[in-house]
Amino acid sequence: MTLETEVQSLRQVPMFRDVDPARLKLLAFTSERVQFAAGQRFFSQGDPSDAAFVLLDGRASVLLNTPTGEIQVAQLSSNALVGEMGILSDTPRSATIMAAEPTTALRIDKRVFLELLAQFPQMSLAVMRELAQRLERTNAQLVAQSSS
Repeated sequence: MTLETEVQSLRQVPMFRDVDPARLKLLAFTSERVQFAAGQRFFSQGDPSDAAFVLLDGRASVLLNTPTGEIQVAQLSSNALVGEMGILSDTPRSATIMAAEPTTALRIDKRVFLELLAQFPQMSLAVMRELAQRLERTNAQLVAQSSS
């Protein structure tokens, strides 16, 4: 995958849509492209939050530790952003992310991610929107489960 391809992939992520192409190129250049085999973990619940990841291709599962074992709560695909919640809240990882198939992702260092948010207020708004949507989906799932 070339730098230009990575920039095009970043453009598909809603929070990066309005970022200047030169900045996206710098982001792609300063980020690390990483490969995950099926079943390999990006990170585990409880790990330090040191980076965010953008899935370039492949799929990943979001897993939570429960008293009865690990459960899958979501499936992610290309252009998904993961790991930003721990960075924003400066807390350990709240879930485990595991590749469901061979997956390529860009690893964005915590410092770089926070600098981007500071420089681009529209990115901060997009992150807040995404987090609010996730909370709404979780609330809807909880309501559906409680009425079953």
